[in-house]
Amino acid sequence: MSRIARSLALALLPLSAIASAQGAAPLSPEEAALKSHVMFLASDAMKGRDAGSGEYDIAAAYVAAQFQAAGLTPMGANGSYLQPVPLVAYKLADGARAALADGAALEPGKDIAIAANPAARATAVSAPVVFVGHGLEAPAFGLDDYAGVDVRGKIVAYVGGAPAGLPSEVAATMGGPQERLRAAAAHGAVGAIALADLRTAGRGSPAFAGAVTAQGSERVTWATPAGVGNSATPATPLLATLSPAGGAKLFGKAWPAIVKAAARKTLRRVPAVSVAPLTVTSATTFRAMPSSNVVGMLPGSDPALAGEMVVLSAHLDHVGVGKPVNGDAIYNGAMDDAVGIATLIEEARRFKAAGTAPRRSILFLAVTAEEKGLVGSDYFVNHPPVPIDRIVADVNLDMPILTYRFEDMVAFGGDRSTLGPIIARATGALGVALSPDPIPEMSIFVRSDHYNFVRKGVPSVFLWPGLKGPGRAAFDTFMNNCYHRPCDDLNQPFLWGEGVRFLDANYRIAREIADAPQRPVWNKGDYFGTLYKGPMAP
Repeated sequence: MSRIARSLALALLPLSAIASAQGAAPLSPEEAALKSHVMFLASDAMKGRDAGSGEYDIAAAYVAAQFQAAGLTPMGANGSYLQPVPLVAYKLADGARAALADGAALEPGKDIAIAANPAARATAVSAPVVFVGHGLEAPAFGLDDYAGVDVRGKIVAYVGGAPAGLPSEVAATMGGPQERLRAAAAHGAVGAIALADLRTAGRGSPAFAGAVTAQGSERVTWATPAGVGNSATPATPLLATLSPAGGAKLFGKAWPAIVKAAARKTLRRVPAVSVAPLTVTSATTFRAMPSSNVVGMLPGSDPALAGEMVVLSAHLDHVGVGKPVNGDAIYNGAMDDAVGIATLIEEARRFKAAGTAPRRSILFLAVTAEEKGLVGSDYFVNHPPVPIDRIVADVNLDMPILTYRFEDMVAFGGDRSTLGPIIARATGALGVALSPDPIPEMSIFVRSDHYNFVRKGVPSVFLWPGLKGPGRAAFDTFMNNCYHRPCDDLNQPFLWGEGVRFLDANYRIAREIADAPQRPVWNKGDYFGTLYKGPMAP
């Protein structure tokens, strides 16, 4: 018996609980349709839909069946709706070491936390270490930490976090390690080290205690044909995180100047090279955990435009079974993101029922392993069923909070391209205005699947109910009490009519993109369009 069959047999046992799901109030057909999908996907039988689990596979089979019922064309492997995703969990093996060429050792857990390298089973790097400030390049914002610095064949050391004064979406992109590794690789560095605890703790600011804890944890990416993990910078791995004590050993007399520079509101790089070359040796172990994306297409009607695709995306996975809270260990993921998947399915039905097919094709995409670091969508944009330059936009559906009547909406990334007016018309039709990002400190722009499309140069939007009126209290209640917790289930006070309004806004956006004579382009000179070489307005 296959893993899916065994899991289905076990999962069907408690499905009677679905029939008694909360709420007997009359619902409209659209409301009932949304709720019915969430009832299945967020039931205890699905055990939180953890990517790589049998329960996730059942959820994927359910979505595939719904795509079939909606009349979508299969766009997965072998004529199916499933795109296999070779997820792989990786972890630092025992025995990692770091030392300076002058004989000084860096003590694990006190001075240094060595990182697992997803791109290699064994890593051995020995080179001088050069301090590069934030390690970022963005001339439009006055950032050029590599000016006059030669790091070819060297290891770079950087201070994390986002520089002050940046727009929220730019700060979100620059806050993490990806852009630092990209810049280091472009300049020929052979590795990178994060310097911890030098700036106010926050997203992207490395904390040494967290790095030490992470050494014992698995992370997830997708596997290459060589059987190791994918990395955007395989020749320039993140080698380790250094504590202040480790930084003092590494940089010697130059360390106080680094600490002083990092304490300033605006960090300026100071010249500093390690007292001796650093050697880091480590090994990485890998564990396969295969999963799948679910992909279906509604063909376009215009012969000249049908080859172009508008993607509607949502993530199917949640975080599985975890630490019990009030006796409940199943992290159901109703709002996050069974609602998004339900919306995706019902949008497919609405497009099909519209009577007139859109001019461009619509690709409906349910991705795996969003909760593992946007892994499933990253695999998709690197292995799309059509050339990536034929994907003209992504409209992403992720965790709308449906416990209040929303009075505004927030379009993460929407104002950076010609999608902006389309989004404004769609929300205006609902009688709500667009608001700027009300929570920039949470870096939402880089935390959902649309961001992987952005990184391929595709104009994208992630639309959320806004926080005006009752929104702030409802948002805070969900985030503080139920986000990634067992209470994200159907016991929450869902307003399914708000789900229909959310669906309507996103349908209008996707429909107008699909029917427009011109594909979306980035606004002239936009940072993301420039950085990721997307189509840009003249």
